[in-house]
Order: sequence, then structure tokens, then C-alpha cells
Amino acid sequence: MLGKPVPDFSALSTGNTTFSLSGTRGSKVVLYFYPKDNTPGCTQQGSDFRDQYKAFSSAKCQIYGISRDPLQSHEGFKAKMKFPFELLSDEDETVCKLFDVIKMKNMYGRKVRGIVRSTFVVDEKGVLAREWRGVKVPGHVQEVLNFVKAL
Repeated sequence: MLGKPVPDFSALSTGNTTFSLSGTRGSKVVLYFYPKDNTPGCTQQGSDFRDQYKAFSSAKCQIYGISRDPLQSHEGFKAKMKFPFELLSDEDETVCKLFDVIKMKNMYGRKVRGIVRSTFVVDEKGVLAREWRGVKVPGHVQEVLNFVKAL
């Protein structure tokens, strides 16, 4: 998919709206997939994006977090963490499947299906410019910001 247009999709979004990728044309977009609201790694990742939000905005880039959590969970997580960006709910895994982020993972010795932490940057024309899969949280948001600024 890298270097190719990302198919349009829509998803329920915090703020009582529906997100559509086509509605973001003209600006860069970061889509970061994370496993679950209110868990340590996901909280840290969201906080890192929050703390760099002004820098992303200055680079004409929008940020959206995506997980399979229901909208109600997202609303609480967003409010608690004071995220200035929206979270998208993908309970039916439509968007996760589009980006191929659902994998079998090892959780305390058990195999479970879950989201592999991944980040995607879509350029102003809707083309996938960069992807990171199997993301480790420390330093990741800065790496994404550096890429967005250079784009």
C-alpha cells in the first residue's frame, strides 16, 4: 500500500462525528492504531502525540488514534488524558483490516487476536507516505513528527 492512494473509509469519532479519510484531503494525516484505551503503553503513546500536537498542527498534519474500543470508552479516555485530537472507534475491525493491523499476539502465554501498534502517515493527496508496524512507544512520536515535517 506504501506509495499508493489509501482507500477512503469512515469511522465513528469522538466529538459525536463521523470521520472520513476523504474529508482530510489537503492536509497530512497521522493514523495511529493502538490496542486498548487506558492501558499503560497506549496512554503513553497518546500522551506523546498530545504533547507534540502543536508541532504536528504547525506541520499541517492532523492526528487520529484508532482502536477497537467503543466510542463511549474513547470519549472517557480522551477527556481523562486531555487529547486535543479525535479517537476513532473500529469495533467491527473494518479499518484495522484495511491497514492489516490485526494479528495473533502472545498475551501472558495465551494467543489472542489484537491490534499490533502501528502508525501510518497519509499525505495531502491521500497517498500512504510512510508506515511503522510493531511500534515501540519511546521515541516513536518524535520520529513520526520528524518525518511529517520533512514531507
